[in-house]
Amino acid sequence: MLEHIKIPDTKPIIRYVADGEETNFDFPFPIFASEDLHVYFDGARQYAGFTINDAGLSAGGSVTFDTAPSAEIVVMLKRVMPLERLTDFLEGGDFSAQALNSELDFIIAALQQIERQNDQMLRYPETEAPASFDVPERSARAGKVFGFDENGDPVPMVANIVQQAPNYTASGVGASIRTMDDKMRDVISVKDFGAVGDGVSDDTLAIQQALTAYNNVFIPRGTYRVTAPIVLTQSQSIFGGGQTSILKAQNNSFNALELHEGYACISNIRIEGGAVGVKLYGVSQPCVQNTLRDLTIWGPNIGLQLDGYTDTNKPCYWNSFSNILIAQPATHGVHLTLNGAGDTPNANKFNDVRVYSLGADLSGTGFYVEYGKYNNAFTDCEANIDPDALACFRVGANTDKTLITNFYAESLGAVPNIQLDSGSVETAIINLFSASAGPAIYDFSGGNYTAINAGYPYKNTLKKTSVSDLNVSAMHYDTAFINEASAATVEVDGAVSYYLVSAYNGETVCELPDPLDLQGQEITFKKIDTTGNLVIIQEESESKNPDGRPIFLGGPNDYATVISDGAKWMIKSSNRMAGNTRYYDGTGIYNIDMAVDTYFLSSYTGALTAQLPPANAAEAVGRTISIKKSDPSANAVTVTEQGGNGPDQSSQALNNHYDAITVVSDGSKWHMISRFDA
Repeated sequence: MLEHIKIPDTKPIIRYVADGEETNFDFPFPIFASEDLHVYFDGARQYAGFTINDAGLSAGGSVTFDTAPSAEIVVMLKRVMPLERLTDFLEGGDFSAQALNSELDFIIAALQQIERQNDQMLRYPETEAPASFDVPERSARAGKVFGFDENGDPVPMVANIVQQAPNYTASGVGASIRTMDDKMRDVISVKDFGAVGDGVSDDTLAIQQALTAYNNVFIPRGTYRVTAPIVLTQSQSIFGGGQTSILKAQNNSFNALELHEGYACISNIRIEGGAVGVKLYGVSQPCVQNTLRDLTIWGPNIGLQLDGYTDTNKPCYWNSFSNILIAQPATHGVHLTLNGAGDTPNANKFNDVRVYSLGADLSGTGFYVEYGKYNNAFTDCEANIDPDALACFRVGANTDKTLITNFYAESLGAVPNIQLDSGSVETAIINLFSASAGPAIYDFSGGNYTAINAGYPYKNTLKKTSVSDLNVSAMHYDTAFINEASAATVEVDGAVSYYLVSAYNGETVCELPDPLDLQGQEITFKKIDTTGNLVIIQEESESKNPDGRPIFLGGPNDYATVISDGAKWMIKSSNRMAGNTRYYDGTGIYNIDMAVDTYFLSSYTGALTAQLPPANAAEAVGRTISIKKSDPSANAVTVTEQGGNGPDQSSQALNNHYDAITVVSDGSKWHMISRFDA
């Protein structure tokens, strides 16, 4: 906008009587943005089905309808601006004429809006000075009509006998007498505004008028055909009498019901058709704390859709859905998405929501959380869907902390019961009943989920857990007993954790299964007989043997525990593990690093000094090691200490082939335990 808007002396409202053919209607006053223009049919605000043109022009603009309004409908175009100021002039900043003009334009437009509203009010003549502008108190005017006394001041007056008759009194202590007219206003029906409910008449305008006049509207028994979205705004509610109260979209090209703001309620009705049965998205206010309950939604493209939309300040949060059946949806049953730059739908609660294909084709999923974070919770929900669908429940890439509890998944085809897309984070699945032939949990997230009593073959997938205080009354390990009648090879399937093996009647070989089948599992074997017959633990493939070699249990109570990494078996613990040794051949100084228990040193090419670490070194304290000369040369291997005198306070020379010494540190000096001189 190169120039500021010039506000003419024109009332910001215009009315037309539609002829059933014209689709373009001008408004001769300017608007700052398309949101400032409200469109009404016979007093009922319209939210869709038209385009607003030329916002920001001083001369005004026009509204173009997709379909010509019906003949005799009063089309009203009205400028309605929020009376607020969103900008400030900066202290010491440039004083822009354009900014000042824009601010003054807003003020003049707001004054015109207030003046127009004042024009619709009852006023005293300017020649009078009334004694009072106040109406009587509530208790004085209840059940009466508005009148004036002999001075012309407002007073409550008794109405005619029909209005005043005490026709209704509730039973119970404290009940008040009410007129029947007053009692009848407790429930406003769409039929009070001309809705027919015969499934043929277009009831769109009547329902819109009812919602424009009242916040709580009843839909009685009948089929109410609508040709445009029915929109609920802040704190409004529509409720019906159950399955016989039907709101039917003429086709699936528009949404049947829309919630644009918060704290609204839809209950006890049946919704048929629509691009979306009920869509929630923040248009003019945050779309929060809405409640949908006791609904059935039949034959839409999408049953329920929550959209984060375009504004992060108008999110789709904290909405509640309970006891809802979505039957025969064409694309998705429940869909959480983001069409714009808004926030993802977060922290919405779904309880007892059922999606049922009932033989109809479904191209998408029963439940699809495409976008959504921070505890979107689905409890006691169900998807029984077409065998060509993509999944019963799908958690998309743009999700975090989705909660799925007691979910029932069913399909006659191989549809995934729950699919986790790559990028989904911290999905929790508890008590999954998977009756589809597809995977119970079809995981592309890289294991970024927790499962409890869910999935197959592993029902529980628990993540890293920190326990500060654990009290366990008893821990049970499955145990098997092996005692063959003669020497034998026994195939171990890993079904239990402990195998007690008796080789009393002959050597017994325990053949491990393929490690790929038991990734992460531990198995313990223990020889329990007193014979000299061996218990041998090995794999059929030698390359997958524990640590690359068989394990021999030869003495009573010998044991070994092995674990699979998915590729091979490894020894975790055993009292039969071979001692660690190291061989070195060289001259000069060789530093003993305490990494192994036995050092075989060759001085074949020249004298070699084996230098122990200081006796008080952390790696030396309490350790025992052995050093042996392994070559037949005359060159000595001399054992000394860094910064000290050596074992028993002196250097120890190993001069002959096979000479050996065993030493231990007490933390202050090295001691010789034994010495062998060949």
